[in-house]
Amino acid sequence: MPRDRRDAPLPSQWAADVVLRDGSVGHVRPITPQDADRLRAFHAGQSDESIYLRFFAPIRELSERDVHRFTHVDNVDRVALVMTVRGDIIGVGRWDRIDASSAEVAFNISDHYQGKGIGSVLLEHLAVIGQELGVTKFVAEVLPQNRRMLNVFREAGYAVQHHYEDGVVGVSFDIRPTEQSTAVRLSREHHAESVSVHALFHPESIAVIGAGRRPSSIGHRLLSNILEGGFTGPVYAVNHEALEVLGLPAHARVGDIPGPVDLAVVAVPAGSVLDVVDECAAKGVRSLLVASGGFAEIGGDGGERQDTLRRRARESGMRVVGPNSFGLLNTDPMVRLNATLAPRTPSCGGLGLFAQSGALGVAVLASADRRGLGVSTFASAGNRVDVSGNDLMQYWIDDPQTHAVGLYLESMGNPRKFSRIARSLSTTKPVIVVSSGVSAYGAPPGHRVRETHVPTGAFTAMLRQAGVIRVENVHQLFDVAQLVIHQPLPAGQRVAIVGNSDALGALTAQAALSWGLDVMHGPVSLRTDASAEQFAAALQAAFDDDHVDSVLTCFIPPLETVDAQVIAAVRDISRRSEKPCVATFLGMSGVSEELALETPDGAPRRIVPSYAMPEDGVRALAAATRYSQWRARDRGLPVDPVGVDREAAAHLVERVLAGDADGRTLTRDEATELLAAYGIALWDARLVGTADEAVAAADALGYPVILKTTSPILRHQPGVNGVRADLPGPGAVRAAVESMRSRLGPIADGSFRVQAMAPPGVVCVLTSVEDPLFGPVVSFSVAGPPTELLGDIAHRIPPLTDVDVSDLISSVRAAPLLHGHRGAMPVHRAALSDLIARLSCLADDLPEVVSVELQPVNAWSGGVDVLDAEISLRPALTRKDADRRAMT
Repeated sequence: MPRDRRDAPLPSQWAADVVLRDGSVGHVRPITPQDADRLRAFHAGQSDESIYLRFFAPIRELSERDVHRFTHVDNVDRVALVMTVRGDIIGVGRWDRIDASSAEVAFNISDHYQGKGIGSVLLEHLAVIGQELGVTKFVAEVLPQNRRMLNVFREAGYAVQHHYEDGVVGVSFDIRPTEQSTAVRLSREHHAESVSVHALFHPESIAVIGAGRRPSSIGHRLLSNILEGGFTGPVYAVNHEALEVLGLPAHARVGDIPGPVDLAVVAVPAGSVLDVVDECAAKGVRSLLVASGGFAEIGGDGGERQDTLRRRARESGMRVVGPNSFGLLNTDPMVRLNATLAPRTPSCGGLGLFAQSGALGVAVLASADRRGLGVSTFASAGNRVDVSGNDLMQYWIDDPQTHAVGLYLESMGNPRKFSRIARSLSTTKPVIVVSSGVSAYGAPPGHRVRETHVPTGAFTAMLRQAGVIRVENVHQLFDVAQLVIHQPLPAGQRVAIVGNSDALGALTAQAALSWGLDVMHGPVSLRTDASAEQFAAALQAAFDDDHVDSVLTCFIPPLETVDAQVIAAVRDISRRSEKPCVATFLGMSGVSEELALETPDGAPRRIVPSYAMPEDGVRALAAATRYSQWRARDRGLPVDPVGVDREAAAHLVERVLAGDADGRTLTRDEATELLAAYGIALWDARLVGTADEAVAAADALGYPVILKTTSPILRHQPGVNGVRADLPGPGAVRAAVESMRSRLGPIADGSFRVQAMAPPGVVCVLTSVEDPLFGPVVSFSVAGPPTELLGDIAHRIPPLTDVDVSDLISSVRAAPLLHGHRGAMPVHRAALSDLIARLSCLADDLPEVVSVELQPVNAWSGGVDVLDAEISLRPALTRKDADRRAMT
């Protein structure tokens, strides 16, 4: 239903920056009366054909009446959006309401910007706005020759109906999201963001702005590294005080460079950066790498300067890495881009790396170089004003040179999007994450993120849900990376251990068991005087064992056998197997050419990774094993419970917030109504005020009953018992009421609630919260000590699959209580799963639902009973990963 004009969202909430199909950036916003001249200029730049296709007539010039009608809208019954670049309109989309639930939609895209997906973006945004305002159906009239516009509708993923009449194609379609329309939107987002990052890593030309003559200056070091790295395209130096820098002619401004510039590396004082951004925009620069500091990380005016940098760059269609960035690296021989401050960089390889602060960038690249681990690409986001780890992952999904990804995350601006993209990437490439600060403990200076209130366990659960390998530090990141890049993934958790030391073998076995691996072969410990042939035979036996999925080798000097012979045995025997091999040669770590195997051209190199201590190798193998199991398992299907009435739930939320604009806790009747819309039945209860009323309610419900006080003070009073259970008859009910009144005094003077006793079962707690950063988080636990004392609570981030729901239940340590502990009947797990699925859909659909607590939930062999519920609403925050493409 359409909202009242007074309740319409402010048009500024509809503004967004969007990455377009070619990787550039467009700014979407509502049209305003001040756009009159811009609209005239836009129309004047259109071809006669485009004008005819839009207006069905050769209107060469817009009349004043038309301009006024197009630029004056009420944002309720008439909505219009424009897309701009550098302030100029490049596309217009609008809808006009026909009736309460349908509207006519139309578009006009600049001839000079065709093929960038602008019409598709505007359609997405108009559809979301339409749903906010009660519109569920779009109609349009299109000339048959306007194939571009027909394709915009046809390819959006909606069920489009066509009819032809009087030389015009009429189209109509429901704009509510479908599985296909969502898939199309996410696919387009992925392609656009991947292309934009590809442009950063594969520039045709580079300009270093602020290329100083002092070797210690940042600009000088960046230019020097670009030149020494052998960048394959033109490189320009910009310095208004010099004639030449490092043998290159110096240009006073970027606008003086004779050729085009794809990537501008900015290393000027912070106060000059914004002027440089404007000059780059005028030059048509595609991307910016801002190494300069002095932005939000210093506080004060730095934060405002950083916001202005983002706004000006995006309004000009440019993407930004930084500010305060350590740089970009692409080792591809066809590019050879080293726009970093690193004194040494790793060789070409298969690991994609991302870090945020400069100090971590130094550590990450230095660690990779020491280990001999090759890198495909590296980016340091600095203050992450624009390009983030999410963008990099979109690129790495498509990059054939990257076989695994390592991320050092100090903060996370959009966890929901991270989870979605990481899950997609993890299905084909391992994603290894070191995280610090991605919690309620705060983000590093310069990182703008929303505050989060969820426990750290929710973040850990999100990574696990996405198949991400989480490690504690950079050392462990590379431990795992050198294994998953250079060895096959384990088929299971069964391992063999072969070495030449009883103590080392026992240590390795103990580590394997502690990490959940099963030692099925060995430990085999050879004598120190064993020959190379004996080593080879022992290794071959381990690889040939059908009960073994991975082989751990551990050798300690001094050896009677020459080290090289042992290394050759490990290398040559592992080559003949598809089982991974992990080696511990004390004193050797990393990726060694001595352990490299010959592989066909184009295949990832097979190298047996070596670790200085067996615990490091075992930990890495365990991580790779868990990842392999996640990758091989069934992903499940998105939960979609039957009998859900989303429209009724939305009307209830709207009705409550209309009466209480700041939000409030729902009454029990309201909570019952909202839960019922999602097929969740709240256990019948009767509110009473006297002992006589309590007895009458108990008689109606049937004995035994439970009596509770509904006093909100008592509910949150530690150690005070406002519950009497298992009351067998009227006398017990009457006595319980009087006892609670006399014992608790005025605290219990409010109403009482009478409920029938639930069957014996396992009491559980189900909750959801709407977090400002993470969005909805669903939690499950077994009530009592597991929840209250041990914090045994599992979390998942919707939307969930049926496999996610099953994992949520199984992941609590108290889960055996659900499965028939000590002879008890197992609970009805399918019913419990269905309840969790319904709650997750409610939380995902309704951002206004700030919290839901279903407690107690009685799970028993015959089903589940929701005995009580507390639900709170508030006006919704715009989620970070909404139903429209928008840069955060």
